[in-house]
Amino acid sequence: MLWDLPTRLCHWLLVVCVPAAWLSAEMAWVEVHQWLGYTVLVLVVSRILWGFVGSRHARFSDFVTGPAGVIAYLKGAGAGSAGHNPLGSWSVLLLLALLLAQAVSGLFNSDDVFYTGPLYYAADASVRDTMGLVHEVAFNLLLALVALHVGAVLYHQYWRGEPLVQAMVRGKAVGREGRVAPVSSWRAAAVLVLVALGLWAVLAAAPQPPPLMW
Repeated sequence: MLWDLPTRLCHWLLVVCVPAAWLSAEMAWVEVHQWLGYTVLVLVVSRILWGFVGSRHARFSDFVTGPAGVIAYLKGAGAGSAGHNPLGSWSVLLLLALLLAQAVSGLFNSDDVFYTGPLYYAADASVRDTMGLVHEVAFNLLLALVALHVGAVLYHQYWRGEPLVQAMVRGKAVGREGRVAPVSSWRAAAVLVLVALGLWAVLAAAPQPPPLMW
């Protein structure tokens, strides 16, 4: 098995949630946008943890290389792991970092009309302003990186004949089989539940808005 079931589910759920979050923001579907943000946050944090406790090829130690590995790959002299090439491994890290920044900053955001994030009143004005800027900048960077990611997938899929999309559905790819069996998906379920409970605890402890003064 190249990519285990938890990794594939996380990938495809993010494929659905990220554009849906953008659409819900454009359409001012505030509650939908908020819940999509929670979902993205739980998925990303779970994927980061899975990068340490998950199956071999889901772990960062298996596919993330240093700058020398990336340079060697670009020169045609380096190879990646079964799951990612050196350049692709860093795009995974950047995507996770931007998604995390986007989701966390949204907790502190407010549009002063329809939406106030659950942690808005837990921070002072300077932090709120910073988080608002992060939310905007991270989204633009995310758009650019997603476009590069999709472009790279299409290049490998159609130009180089590597069925990456099918591999991310089935977990297997011709000539790129994983070396070890995946760990139990129950471990991933436990990670997901713990992360969701952690987010719930943080939101439950968030300060409430001050009472309106008439």
